[in-house]
Amino acid sequence: MSDATETSAAPSSRENAASQGRIVPKSPNEALRPEKVPQPPRRSKKAKSQLVIFLNFVMTVVVLLTAAAAGALYYAMSSYEARGPLTANTNFIVPNGASIVQIANNLERGNIVSDARVFRFMSEAYLDKETLKAGEYEIKAGASMQEIMELLKSGKSILYSASLPEGLTVRQMFDRLAADPVLEGDLPRELPPEGSLRPDTYKFSRGTKRAEIIAQARAAQETLVEQIWAKRDPDLPLKSRNDFVILASIVEKETGIADERSRVASVFLNRLEKGMRLQSDPTIVYGIFGGAGKPADRPILKSDLDKNTPYNTYMIKGLPPTPIANPGRAALEAVANPSRTGDLYFVADGSGGHVFAATLDEHNANVRRWRKLEAQRNLPPDAKPEGTVPAQ
Repeated sequence: MSDATETSAAPSSRENAASQGRIVPKSPNEALRPEKVPQPPRRSKKAKSQLVIFLNFVMTVVVLLTAAAAGALYYAMSSYEARGPLTANTNFIVPNGASIVQIANNLERGNIVSDARVFRFMSEAYLDKETLKAGEYEIKAGASMQEIMELLKSGKSILYSASLPEGLTVRQMFDRLAADPVLEGDLPRELPPEGSLRPDTYKFSRGTKRAEIIAQARAAQETLVEQIWAKRDPDLPLKSRNDFVILASIVEKETGIADERSRVASVFLNRLEKGMRLQSDPTIVYGIFGGAGKPADRPILKSDLDKNTPYNTYMIKGLPPTPIANPGRAALEAVANPSRTGDLYFVADGSGGHVFAATLDEHNANVRRWRKLEAQRNLPPDAKPEGTVPAQ
């Protein structure tokens, strides 16, 4: 009994000695006996809870998703700002009413952007409540998605132009707009009044309607006429703004030389004051050919002077019933504030301008000189010189 007690007490003594850092000799049997391995700590009942396990899973998923979203966002931002795949400048059309999905797909289809989804996602974030504007745009080679979005958002599309020069009739302006390959839509069925469209060069983007240009030209002419008429010479022998436009259209057709317009206007105004017929060749042409205009190779014949039309100012007194063309600013200003002269006649001088005269004798002498200069042109025998001829 004492032996057993001593044996059981021995390990305790050895453990105490080992804990004090002393080396304790072991017997051969003790050295061969396996040492006790400490037991792992028991898992708490709380850790075994299914709720905690689920929350740990959720947190892991959230962390993974956040990391994935951050990576995707970084990729999207990098791609959005990176140089694009386009190798040469190209034109891109945004149709009216196109959604950002359609625009993005068309950009990717044209190899202008590398990823339509990235363009759409990032553009929607940048645009907020703004939109991409319809039109035709020139996109530079290598443009990033962000640069393309900024361009389409700005609305700075490619501009085309339609030139409507001074002196064209409404019909001739309609013909020009109808032939324009970029404009869209039909022209108004009814022609606006003659003289009501402003001659100018009109800028427009692809998709603009022809009727829009007509509306713009009509509003611009009305504003212009009103402004110039309000600043007219108070002594003008013109009864109305319509008479003002009629005479301006005649001046427009008589000369294209800027320095002559106010003097040509003074001739017609002097004749009106004296009760003389205007005797203007362009009015005869309009009475015969209307808004279509005279063929370029067809001269005015003396026989034309005898054709009875409401526009034949060799036969009627005063102004014709309507303008004969659309006058520009210079012609309108020339009539509103004409030169003060005693001239009653003018005729072509053979070099593109005109020579003026205050008396019939002077005018006839000028006509004879014109005939000598034009003798080499092989005009028909009944052709008449350009410009006003003596009153009958």
